[in-house]
Amino acid sequence: MTMSETEQSKQRPDPAGDANDGLRFAVDVARIAADNRTGAVAVLDLRGLSNLTDFFVIGTGTSDRQMRAVLDLIAEHARQVGRQRFNVANTREATWILADYIDVVVHLFDVQHREYYDLDSLWGDAPQIAWQRDPAADNNDQSPTGP
Repeated sequence: MTMSETEQSKQRPDPAGDANDGLRFAVDVARIAADNRTGAVAVLDLRGLSNLTDFFVIGTGTSDRQMRAVLDLIAEHARQVGRQRFNVANTREATWILADYIDVVVHLFDVQHREYYDLDSLWGDAPQIAWQRDPAADNNDQSPTGP
């Protein structure tokens, strides 16, 4: 039995927030992953290229344990900003973990599977989002307080 598009849209919640909410969340997720030893983190902008999602966040984990820990940190951040994860797949094998936040889909791979599936090249037409923090801006934020 297959669901109609109307039934699927009822089951798959529409993300709340303005048009940049997904972009902010994708950048936050990329930073969380990178801050926790995920390598080669990329954020791909799929708007206009895919009707499945707006952004992919792709990263390479160091181990299954590290990948699951990053997934937990992302889930905690999502709860804090009022986002719900629609689905998560492959947490047992931890060679490729996929977490679906509707407009942002997170892919955490081990090295071999990242190379094999090569989503970066598969979606090569998608612009990459610059998500890294600007060190100069970070230094400016550390202005002295008080006299």
